Amino acid sequence: MTECSYGSWRSPVTAAVVARGAVKIRNIVADRDHVYWVEARPEEGGRVVLVRWIPGETPVDVTPAESNVRTRVHEYGGAAYTVADGTVYYVEFADQRLYRLQTGSGPEPLTPASPAVRYADFTVHPSRDWLVSVRETDGEDPHDSEPTNVLVAIDATEPLDTQRVIASGHDFYSTPRFSPDGKQMAWLAWRHPHMPWDATELWLADVHPDGRLTDSRCVAGADADDAIFQPGWSPDGSLYFVSERTGWWNLYRMRDGVPEAVCPMTAECGRPQWELGTTTWAFVDDYRVAVAFAEEGRWKLGVIDTTENRVGDTSHPEIGTSGLTEMSTDLEPAESIATMGGQVVCVGRSPRRADTLVRCDPDSGVTEVIRVASSINIDDGFLSAPIPLRFPTDGGRGAHAFFYPPHNTTEYAPDNEQPPLIVIAHGGPTAAACVQLNLEVQYWTSRGFAVVDVNYGGSTAYGRDYRQRLNGQWGVVDVNDCVNAAKHLAGEGLVDGQRLIIRGRSAGGYVTLAALAFHPTVFSAGASYYGIGDIEAMASDTHKFESRYFDTLIGPYPAERDVFRARSPIHAVDQLSCPLILFQGLEDRVVPPQQSQAMATAVGDKGLPVALLTFEGEQHGFRRAESVIRCLEAELFFYGAVFGFTPAGEIAPVPIENLPG
Repeated sequence: MTECSYGSWRSPVTAAVVARGAVKIRNIVADRDHVYWVEARPEEGGRVVLVRWIPGETPVDVTPAESNVRTRVHEYGGAAYTVADGTVYYVEFADQRLYRLQTGSGPEPLTPASPAVRYADFTVHPSRDWLVSVRETDGEDPHDSEPTNVLVAIDATEPLDTQRVIASGHDFYSTPRFSPDGKQMAWLAWRHPHMPWDATELWLADVHPDGRLTDSRCVAGADADDAIFQPGWSPDGSLYFVSERTGWWNLYRMRDGVPEAVCPMTAECGRPQWELGTTTWAFVDDYRVAVAFAEEGRWKLGVIDTTENRVGDTSHPEIGTSGLTEMSTDLEPAESIATMGGQVVCVGRSPRRADTLVRCDPDSGVTEVIRVASSINIDDGFLSAPIPLRFPTDGGRGAHAFFYPPHNTTEYAPDNEQPPLIVIAHGGPTAAACVQLNLEVQYWTSRGFAVVDVNYGGSTAYGRDYRQRLNGQWGVVDVNDCVNAAKHLAGEGLVDGQRLIIRGRSAGGYVTLAALAFHPTVFSAGASYYGIGDIEAMASDTHKFESRYFDTLIGPYPAERDVFRARSPIHAVDQLSCPLILFQGLEDRVVPPQQSQAMATAVGDKGLPVALLTFEGEQHGFRRAESVIRCLEAELFFYGAVFGFTPAGEIAPVPIENLPG
């Protein structure tokens, strides 16, 4: 072993390894005995590929080599494809058109060429050659009008411009789903200022043979603060959905026109719908439902028995009763779940294994690996295991995090040194840090940094009350929780209280900038990835999906203009006192590049060390391998320059304005 200062340890977890290991598997669809999914591949320019697996065979790419299966609906996309009886329907990112792909033929466009129109989240009629889609259309003047969202029926046998609007009037739509016999369709709809985790409506309609909807009615969510999620159907034609009317996202079914709890529990069976196509439940057979559920931020797999004697108990007992059987697996399910042939298919996560697409037997617990997202293997000697952490925060409450100590079996630090700490503020802010093999975290811990991934108040997977701590308090609760996580670990003697760092993406980038500006004596450096510095500017300069999110997080604008300004780091740069590095995609439509550029200029004008790296062709979230590599290495170089250590390996230098010496 070699004695080296924290931060300068040599590690096999290079930035290139992180980029190669950043393949993501999402949006699982089971069709007959086939399983489909999409893979986001950084080493292929960040493109998204549709893949198919048939039991006993090797997975194969389905879409052409040049395709990128990705939609820009809501900007965050998701649900860019579906499959019915072997026919694939998918959205091509370059033109946002919907294509049909059948065996033995090339892609066939089903929608007109129009740069102002986007499609996502499809359901195919079980007996007719047409499908329903969410359609998003830009206003005539993008600066003065927001896009219009509707549900449309698309007949694959008609001309390209033949579409029928079948649901309109709401600001947003998602999850249209036909019943098994095709005679009914359910969907979700919601209006500004709500986000889909605030309040949604569940709609149901009869389907006319020509595709028209009749007797459309709201059957849940109209009179309650209820964020309904993932409507769908049982094999016998019963309508199921996830509702949080009790404060926990639980599975319900419609019985005689009344929502009925299937398995009441103090756990989360839903997720925030940042991306379309997120799923947590699917029927295994005629009466059992596979479900992903979270307790205290940890996700598990279970099977619910929906037979008569198991349904209707509203006493809300703990896990383990009311027909739920937890499946025996050490993998935590990710954001997509499907079933085929009595088996459960999901992406499994583990602190020491790359994300893995698996097929699980709910009875025996036997797990079959279908696809491993990354073939990269890192010796356990360089992997830090997450430690669940609950720490005290403001108001006498507790908050949650996962703590990763530095870990490297070939390097160690002097006895008189404590490790620097990197506090990670996740994005969203309505999202969550989860337990998985995150090579980006391991990049830092294997070099001698401690990392704490904070699930601040506002995060999901802890119930509605915890998530709504952030309502009206964005920039306060989340920032204070990150500050208190750092202070707690420093107070316990686990990290160096003089070398505290905070970093984050998007909303996490905002938390980073706010923590540096409003708590200037806590952190010694920060890294903001496409973070928000000027909230007031964002009130009128962002995409439709989040354009009224601030109403909940802060208050209505311009009525609360003073609060918007008071919580904007750009107006508190005079308090900021430490070095800052910023990263920004130049095609970002969620957080415009001007946000990062303005912060960099203001910090530089104050005379503080600052660096800004911008990336052509990147949007909100970096997808290309070269961008991932450059960002990580630049951030490490920046910390080395700030704290006076030399990182191991060859790293391209970063121009840092106002760096002493």
